[in-house]
Amino acid sequence: MSVKAKKHLGQHFLKDENIARKIADTLSYKNYNHVLEIGPGMGVLTKYLLEKDITTHVIEIDTESVDYLKANYLNLADRIIEQDFLKYNLKDIFNDEPFAIIGNFPYNISSQIVFKLLEIRQQVPEFSGMFQKEVAMRICSKEGSKAYGILSVLTQAFYNANYLFTVPPSVFNPPPKVDSGVLLLKRKDNYTLPCDEKLFFKVVKTGFQQRRKTLRNSLKTLNLSDNLKANVIFDKRPEQLSVLEFIELTLLIEND
Repeated sequence: MSVKAKKHLGQHFLKDENIARKIADTLSYKNYNHVLEIGPGMGVLTKYLLEKDITTHVIEIDTESVDYLKANYLNLADRIIEQDFLKYNLKDIFNDEPFAIIGNFPYNISSQIVFKLLEIRQQVPEFSGMFQKEVAMRICSKEGSKAYGILSVLTQAFYNANYLFTVPPSVFNPPPKVDSGVLLLKRKDNYTLPCDEKLFFKVVKTGFQQRRKTLRNSLKTLNLSDNLKANVIFDKRPEQLSVLEFIELTLLIEND
């Protein structure tokens, strides 16, 4: 028995054992006792997680995959969460304990997975996984590059992001139309911001909605004072600002 990949769930099953092992080896497995795999499918990555000195949990929305895992990974059966990761309250499983997240993520929800990670970051010291290459590079890119954007700034405000390696379409069934990329996020020691976090998110998202314009123009909707807009930081375009400068900018707006 094998599971048929479902297009509406964005499923592309990894079939290369070496790559699965490499992904499992990206985490340090230090300072936490649990790891959560998102979208395990038929368990190609899961089997290598189960070899680690860690308690592995998986979350899977596809009932066919859940049935397959229950039949083939008997020692995992009571740690299979049949839920939608984006909607599920993980405190039901982990309470306040820390855990890492790993997975070969469905491309159609990969950005949303990162946004959910940021919401629960106080519990997630490490995050590793496979994305569409373009998205993985965007998350890890630095200011000044074309790929740098909302995902880059918001993720790197709280995590150190490293692009690890590229994976070709041929190692998946069915093969996607694009290359994939594996990244690792390690939470920063200080993962709270010195500014209002809601405002920080708003400033970053609003700024990048018109990334070609200067911040003076792209942040017009925030009704900033003329005095504040005279600051030279507003001469820059959003893609020119580092994460630290976005924090400084938010503090300036907060105190306007």
